Amino acid sequence: MTQPHRLITLWKPVALLAIAACSALPASGQVVRCTDPKTGQVTYTDGKCAAGTTGHEVEAKRSAEEIEQDRKAAERAIELKQQRLLAEKAAADLQAQRDAEQERVRAARAAATAPQPQDYARSAECARSRRNLELVSSTLSGNTYDQEPRLEAAQRQMDLDCLGPQGYAELERARATQPRIVVAPPRQPVYAPPVPQKPYLTHCGNFHCVDNTGARYPRAGPGRFPGNDGVCRSKRGQAPC
Repeated sequence: MTQPHRLITLWKPVALLAIAACSALPASGQVVRCTDPKTGQVTYTDGKCAAGTTGHEVEAKRSAEEIEQDRKAAERAIELKQQRLLAEKAAADLQAQRDAEQERVRAARAAATAPQPQDYARSAECARSRRNLELVSSTLSGNTYDQEPRLEAAQRQMDLDCLGPQGYAELERARATQPRIVVAPPRQPVYAPPVPQKPYLTHCGNFHCVDNTGARYPRAGPGRFPGNDGVCRSKRGQAPC
């Protein structure tokens, strides 16, 4: 779509030059200067001056051969002008192509010599930090509250080694905006000590009695038995002491 516009732009000065050359060539080629002696006004013509003015031939009348030579010279000038414009345009296009190619070569060289960004995720430090985090995680016991700082330190070290300083800083900024959840350690249940029950007799024989704990008490007399608090009396086979 741009090619016709370029041709129009290129031919425009050539066409104007041709029009000017043709209009500047009178039929006879004679130029007479006419001067009004009263006003001093000067006019030019290719014929006779008006009445009351004095004429002076600036350019003599030329022959048909001379006029034809001038016309051909004008056409030749137009042709040379056209050739010069085409040559200038071709040279400008060629220079633009050379500049673009040089710029492409410079960009390719700069890209080839530029330092490549470090791949932290494939580094030996990242692999070592990963193994350390796995080791810390595998050695945690059931109660991880006391071991939480150790696990967090291993996690942050792995983030630094695998993301690099810039990536780690961005991750820390994101962590700072998140609410921190603190897990309280579980409380140990407090059990009240059992209230000791006083023993009571479960059954008696001829020589001893047995309480609910299996302790034996020798019989000291009918219905009377020694106990922790002294002598007890049997009440329907149960006599706590």
